[in-house]
Amino acid sequence: MAQRLLVFQSLWAMERRHTDGYERTLGENLRMIAQAGFDGVSAHYTDRAAVRHLAELRAEFGLDAEGQCFPRTIDDLQPVLENAVESGAHHIDIQPDVRLRTVAECVRLLDGWQRLAEQVDIPVYIETHRDRMTTDLFFTLDLLDARPNLKLLGDISHYLVAREFAWPVSDENHALMHRILDHSWAFHGRVASREQVQIELSFEPHRMWVDLFLDWWRYGFASWRRRAGANDTLAFTCELGPKPYAIIDRDGNDTTNRWAESLLMKDWIHALWRELE
Repeated sequence: MAQRLLVFQSLWAMERRHTDGYERTLGENLRMIAQAGFDGVSAHYTDRAAVRHLAELRAEFGLDAEGQCFPRTIDDLQPVLENAVESGAHHIDIQPDVRLRTVAECVRLLDGWQRLAEQVDIPVYIETHRDRMTTDLFFTLDLLDARPNLKLLGDISHYLVAREFAWPVSDENHALMHRILDHSWAFHGRVASREQVQIELSFEPHRMWVDLFLDWWRYGFASWRRRAGANDTLAFTCELGPKPYAIIDRDGNDTTNRWAESLLMKDWIHALWRELE
């Protein structure tokens, strides 16, 4: 055994939301994901029946899972953990659905979730995400000051667009992002610019932003390898969301094939890992 990379695909990102009205079934999506070589999926983990159904289908394809949840209270996490224990999960991703003004208020929730997380043998991470407890880069750094052992799930696209970093990104801003990456134990993947949270990966004018994110992920992977155990697995989720995350044309449809771009991202992430190995 050795440290391994697992690349997941977001089920939310599999939604077409095309004007033709066609959506694939869950089974069809899982088959596509498995046949493309992904290791697992990211899905909501709050509804027990839905989680059990997903687990039954995942088993057919040998797919692992990231369980997402959006708790507003300490107790909101309990049923999610029960679902994860019952149906299995690689880790739980908390998007704290609160917008508190003080570190002290946040720490009370974080400590409560930590106490619950310690009762299960499944990692629980706090996602960096807009319109959540972690919406602001500086405030999240304050949370890390208060709780240095806080384990994050790094979706760094939100901080680039929220802070609207000037180009080229300054050494100061790189250092701030590196601190987030040094506390990230899993990652969500999309590429942002300073104006949009999700830009088209395959457009050549966007290559500057793609390279920026690849450099950040390379740093984050290397940091994780130093911190993690010898046989631990790092999960990276390709999360190219449908509209309104995806930029659309005048007809209301994606400007690119998001599935094809997810496969492209998967290949980039595997290449980064091989570099570090």
